[in-house]
Amino acid sequence: MDNGDDESPVVLITGCSQGGIGHALAREFSEKGCRVVATSRSRSTMTDLEQDPRLFVQELDVQSDQSVSRVMSSVIDKFGQIDVLVNNAGVQCVGPLAEIPISAVENTFNTNVFGSMRMTQAVVPHMVSKKKGKIVNVGSITVMAPGPWAGVYTATKAAIHALTDTLRLELGPFGIDVINVVPGGIRTNIANSAVATFNKMPELKLFKPYEEAIRERAFISQRMKPTPAETFAKDTVAVVLKKNPPAWFSSGRYSTLMAIMYHMPLWFKDFLQKKVLMKKD
Repeated sequence: MDNGDDESPVVLITGCSQGGIGHALAREFSEKGCRVVATSRSRSTMTDLEQDPRLFVQELDVQSDQSVSRVMSSVIDKFGQIDVLVNNAGVQCVGPLAEIPISAVENTFNTNVFGSMRMTQAVVPHMVSKKKGKIVNVGSITVMAPGPWAGVYTATKAAIHALTDTLRLELGPFGIDVINVVPGGIRTNIANSAVATFNKMPELKLFKPYEEAIRERAFISQRMKPTPAETFAKDTVAVVLKKNPPAWFSSGRYSTLMAIMYHMPLWFKDFLQKKVLMKKD
């Protein structure tokens, strides 16, 4: 059992690779005095976090039952509790829905949706036994106005939004808060891996003329003054650590604009998206 301050919350975060939201959240929760378990698929992506003695760094693959079970046991052995779970692990996926390999679709859902569900199911029994806890699911502002080329990613985040709403109702009676954190445009390196994956996909046929537009779509959130991940993390942690956190928290570039777009007529949304995102080479 850990000898640290038992009053400070134990926060487990998935997807803490350097250059991402999870990494910034791990640092910020730690700054606020929490005992942080920072995880990602590979320890090599968290080398700087390993050098911080305040952080408990673990390798965790959210697609693996065995990996999730092993880390959960390790955290409970060390701290005796998990107070906050942040389901942040996620991969971007770009490409036209009519041609994108189903294996790429499955991998995106397996990480973004089933990974979050796997973590949630693993942590809930511990939280129920303590009659308290917080589950934070990281959605996306793109759900407010889905556009071309990122349909798979947006669909996974739409699933997360729906699951979060249901979980909030189902887990409320057990004293568990469920919070949907919805980032706008945040400065991260998620686009680089998305384009690398797209480049390995089979050559496009029908959508070959849109190839450059598809690559551009991956970087759209990074090109127009994105909010620094550290700023987003600061705002998010302050909200999550409240005694009665809100059910929905959105922050970052375009979050207000996309909320407005959500209420616009479909024909107008389509018009804007085609104008901005559907340019041929």
